[in-house]
Amino acid sequence: MTTDDLFARSHKSNIPELSVSDLARGIQSTLEQTFGRVRVRGELTGLKLASSGHLYGDIKDEDAVINLICWRSSVPKLSVKPEDGMDVIVTGRISSYPKSSRYQIIIDHLELAGQGALLKLLDDRRKKLAAEGVFDPERKKPLPYLPDVIGVVTSPTGAVLRDIMHRLDERFPRTVWLWPVAVQGAGSAEQIATAIRGFNQLQKKPDVIIVARGGGSLEDLMAFNEEIVVRAVFDSDIPVISAVGHETDTTLIDYAADQRAPTPTAAAEMAVPRRDDIWAFVQDISHRYSQALHRQYRESRQAVSSLSARMGDPSRLLEIKTQRLDIALGSLRHPREKLAQMQERLTYRGEKLVQLRTHLFDRWQSALAGQGALLESYSFHRILDRGFAVVRDAQGRPVTRAEQALPGMAINIEFAGTKKIGAMVQNPIKSAS
Repeated sequence: MTTDDLFARSHKSNIPELSVSDLARGIQSTLEQTFGRVRVRGELTGLKLASSGHLYGDIKDEDAVINLICWRSSVPKLSVKPEDGMDVIVTGRISSYPKSSRYQIIIDHLELAGQGALLKLLDDRRKKLAAEGVFDPERKKPLPYLPDVIGVVTSPTGAVLRDIMHRLDERFPRTVWLWPVAVQGAGSAEQIATAIRGFNQLQKKPDVIIVARGGGSLEDLMAFNEEIVVRAVFDSDIPVISAVGHETDTTLIDYAADQRAPTPTAAAEMAVPRRDDIWAFVQDISHRYSQALHRQYRESRQAVSSLSARMGDPSRLLEIKTQRLDIALGSLRHPREKLAQMQERLTYRGEKLVQLRTHLFDRWQSALAGQGALLESYSFHRILDRGFAVVRDAQGRPVTRAEQALPGMAINIEFAGTKKIGAMVQNPIKSAS
């Protein structure tokens, strides 16, 4: 063994021997103890939500990329829904993944980096929803004039609910159904969307829904900019009034709602009319109706008076009609007299009818006798009387030509005086040339 070998062995024994796992865990421990919790600004990229519910991706700037993880229990608590391309500030702890020698930041908080980034996100989302027709004015529903039940989606604590109830009591008290929700923070958007859809699924639904909260920063109002809330308002069969923030605050739910109120108090004013206004309206209508009745009465009375003047004295008209009736009655004949006259006419017409029938019968009989004599003069019997005879075959058909008489043919010969003689043809009879 050489001196160099001895030196190498002694030098190697002075360095602790570590397994790969020991070294990886040591690096992980050093990272976690050295950095603790950190806030990092960068752009989100490559985000992927695993089937387990954990969120994986990267956060980067111009010169570096760091793996990013958000465990399933922390994802719903993020105030902003992460999307690729967002400029954000994340808060979490530095760690590593020994199996792939990667260091990473495990986050539990995320916020947009600056007002400009948040405004750009909202503008992009607004354009996307507008292109889908979510904000079209044609689909907006009219509010009922006087609803029986008003649904309110807001926090059960705070001044918003009290302001709405106070203004409703002042104007026209109505039944109010409250669906309590968180109006900001993790999970608030899901609660608001669930409330809107829940009111629509009730068997007895409210006539109008007010979605309300008080003022706040842009980040505080983010729940009302989430797609899940905007689409719930869009899908609602019940008219929705948006009353989020103060007059200068604008959220995406304002574009989708059927009416936008600048404040929750104004939403209550939109929901119901003033009772005094309705009473004044009823009084005005009642007064107009009364005036119309009086005017119609006066006009009808005037018309009757005009007609009466043109008709004259009714008693005089009755006298004239009575006189006409007497004249008409005087010209009437007794029914017995009319009956006797009709019977006389009937007898006379009966006699005329008998005479006409006798005359026609005599004429028809005379004509018939003449036609009979004429027919008799045309009869073949007159020809027989002049010495001729009629020859017929056995079937009684006349034999008028010589060639019809065949040898052996039975024939009947009829002479004058209706005498008939049977005979048989012996030789053919030749016709005269």
